[in-house]
Amino acid sequence: MNQYVTGAIIKELREEKNLTQAELADKIGVSDKTISKWENGRGYPDISLLEPIAAVFNISIAELISGNAITNMNVSANMLRSKFYVCPVCGNVLHSTGELSVSCHGIQLVPEIAEDADEGHQISIERMEDEYYIQIKHDMKKNHYISFVAAISSDGIQMVKLYPEGNPEVRVKVRGVKQIFFYCNKDGLFCINNPRKLTC
Repeated sequence: MNQYVTGAIIKELREEKNLTQAELADKIGVSDKTISKWENGRGYPDISLLEPIAAVFNISIAELISGNAITNMNVSANMLRSKFYVCPVCGNVLHSTGELSVSCHGIQLVPEIAEDADEGHQISIERMEDEYYIQIKHDMKKNHYISFVAAISSDGIQMVKLYPEGNPEVRVKVRGVKQIFFYCNKDGLFCINNPRKLTC
């Protein structure tokens, strides 16, 4: 991560929780003078204090460091607002239906932004009884490949992980699929809305 928790962030979070400097200090086991120093930019919390500070404010350490607290107002979740996070180091894929603060290999991940499929990422969808057979016209080399395909309905997700030197094809159940996402490790996330229109 490219920044460290600042006193301004601590002050903002403390005031949101209606805590005095002394109350915060008592909760994390430091003096109120220490809190004052942090908030006035004359020092930083020791790394061993990040976890207790984050716990007091009910946020993750990643949120504390970045200064961006995530508030998920969408309590009921909506699968059609799905977001995908992909680690550029290991290829780990995370899915959420709301805002998420997550890091992998020390990197704060941001949601991928889906684009419409282009000439280099052509998709064909064929309905076979109760399944969609999905093929993506794309090489599957070790350094350039389709990493996953996900079919989203209003109440669920079907995700299939793909690997280099395999075939860029999957089968998913038709049941209410409204969006199909696929991810190219070099060119990013692509989305097909209403796959029925593309179905052979």
